[in-house]
Parts: sequence; C-alpha cells; structure tokens
Amino acid sequence: MNVLDLQRRLSALGFDPGPLDGVWGRRTIAALTAFQRTRGLVPDAIVGPKTLAALGAASGAIALEPPWLIEARRWMGLTEIAGPRSNARILAWGQAIADWYRDDDTPWCGAFVHGQIAATLPEEPLPANALQARAWASFGVALSRPAPGAVLVFSRTGGGHVGFYVGEDTSRFRVLGGNQSNAVNESWIAKSRLLAIRWPKSFAAPAARAVLVAAGGPTSRNEA
Repeated sequence: MNVLDLQRRLSALGFDPGPLDGVWGRRTIAALTAFQRTRGLVPDAIVGPKTLAALGAASGAIALEPPWLIEARRWMGLTEIAGPRSNARILAWGQAIADWYRDDDTPWCGAFVHGQIAATLPEEPLPANALQARAWASFGVALSRPAPGAVLVFSRTGGGHVGFYVGEDTSRFRVLGGNQSNAVNESWIAKSRLLAIRWPKSFAAPAARAVLVAAGGPTSRNEA
C-alpha cells in the first residue's frame, strides 16, 4: 500500500484525505487519524498491521514508512541553482525558520529536515535554531538504535550534518538528506561521525531495526 492507495481507500470509506495525489499531507493525516478513532485504534497516523487490517488491505500489504520520510522522498533530486540565483523550495524551507535566509549556498540540511517534519507532524515541537545541524541532537526523544526515518546527527568539519536514516552497512549509514553534494539524495556517511539518533515526540516510538543496504558507492566526507 502506498500513499495514493491509502487516500483512495480512506475516500471510499467516507474519510476525506484531500486531493488523491499521493502526497502525505495534513488532510491525509487528519483523515487517517479520524478513521483510526472510529475503529477504536490509537490515532497515531501509523499505518501498521492493525490499521491495515481495519482498512481491509490485503494480508500482504506493507505498512507505510513514517510520514516525514515519505515526504522527504518526494524531493529526491532537488538541487541548488548554481550562480547568484537560489532554488525557491530551499529558500522556503530556510525562511520558515529564519527570515534572513536568502541564499541556498547557506547550509540547508537542517532546513530540509525541519521542512519535512513540519509538513507532516504539525504538533511536533521543532528546534528553534533548526538551521544548525547539531541543534537536532536535542530534538524529540533519543533512540539507542535507528529505524527508518530516524533523525541522525553527525559531526562535520566546521559544523555538523543532519538527515534521515534509511539503511546501513557494517560501517556506514545510508542517509536521505538535503545539502548532500548540494542536493537532496541518499548518501553514505561513516558511523564513526554519528552524534545522536532522535525520533519525534508526537509519533509512536519505532521498533529499532537495522535496514541492511547492499548498495555501493563512495562515503561522503563533507556534506556542505
């Protein structure tokens, strides 16, 4: 089951998710939590096994990833604009935090993480200085082990970096983040650089599980 499947099912059951566009937005979240309440389920917007069953999904249906990770994947491939111009979407993420943000040459990994969580978890407290990657080390609650969508905070020469966990191999984390080679993409970052693993307070704590990824590729050394 993907987001569009979920929207169609909710609409068929009389719960309005907004446009059937495959976007995990606030109206889809509201429709899903309303559905969960009517079925006596915890209204946590998590499409787990009980919610899938209540939706009448096929027994082999797969639960959705956390909503902010779904939203983050929509922006894969978005890049900075070379030269004096700046990408309007990156500027919007930055200016939602600080009105002085005017240039996508200013580090924006924290703005990217802030944008995805703000769009999908409207009740979640967010760092006041969210443009600073290391500020995310006190976000939400700590996890001892990552799960898909966990916020990973890393050290970096001259600052820090922050992004979302999507997998790992023996020595590296696979991170979906912004400002990774000036773009939104998945990159490998050494586990030795990890500072914190965090999870939103307003979303049910995950079962920690390693997602082993066999993909090759270089290890990022500096994400600015």
